[in-house]
Amino acid sequence: MARLTINGKTYELDVDPATPLLWAIREQAGLTGTKYGCGIAQCGACTVHVDGEAVRSCVVPVSAVQGKQITTIVGLAAGGALTKVQQAWIEHDVPQCGYCQSGMLMAAAALLQRKPKPSDADIDAALTNICRCGTFQQVREAIHAAAKA
Repeated sequence: MARLTINGKTYELDVDPATPLLWAIREQAGLTGTKYGCGIAQCGACTVHVDGEAVRSCVVPVSAVQGKQITTIVGLAAGGALTKVQQAWIEHDVPQCGYCQSGMLMAAAALLQRKPKPSDADIDAALTNICRCGTFQQVREAIHAAAKA
C-alpha cells in the first residue's frame, strides 16, 4: 500500500513500490490529465511536480515520492483559477493537438517558480519536452508573457 499526496489529497493506493508514479496517478488515483508518451523520460508528456520540482513521472517509482507533495496538471490551478502561465498558454494559442500540453505546462510552471524572469536560454534548458506540432516558439512567447504578468 502506498500513501501519496496528489494535488493536496491523500490517496491510499494498492501498488507495488516499483510502479512508476505515472501509472499510480492515472490508473489508481484516476487522474488522467497526466499523459503517457514514451515511457523512457524523453518526451515530457508525463511531467508532474514533486515538492515543486518538475519530474518525468513515467520513470519515478512510487517508493521515491511517498511523503512528498505531488502536483499534476489537475492541481496546477488552485481553486479553479488559471495560473499566469495557463492564461498565457491560451492567449498565445500554444496548444495544437494538445497531447504534450499538460507536461509542457508543468515544466513551464516549475521553471517560472525557480526563475521568475527566464531568458530564452533558460527556457530552452528547462523545457526539454517534445511537441510534435512544433509550437516551441509559442511556448517561449507564453512563458515570457507569464513572466511579465
